[in-house]
Amino acid sequence: MSYRYMRMLLMFDMPTETADERKAYRKFRRFLLSEGFIMHQFSVYSKLLLNDSANKAMIDRLNGNNPKKGNITLLTVTEKQFARMIYLNGVRDDCIANSDKRIIFLGEEMDDES
Repeated sequence: MSYRYMRMLLMFDMPTETADERKAYRKFRRFLLSEGFIMHQFSVYSKLLLNDSANKAMIDRLNGNNPKKGNITLLTVTEKQFARMIYLNGVRDDCIANSDKRIIFLGEEMDDES
């Protein structure tokens, strides 16, 4: 079985002027974290996905938790493309949560050809 790792980038701007808007912002942010998204910058998050089916399922879950206000943008790239990101300032977050090393396959032997 072949897995093609993908990375979903999610960028959003939401209004936070009223108490209800701030509550919607916090609820959406908590949802992202509970789904395994990692914050790169304020309002820029990413999530590692195994394949296109996982990508489509995540889009469905995001649609189900859409705050309906503001602007939410998704971009899905391969993990190889994501790894080529250039940092002009700052450094890449090399923690295990931000890599495909945290994925464990049970019951199958996988070739380690990366």
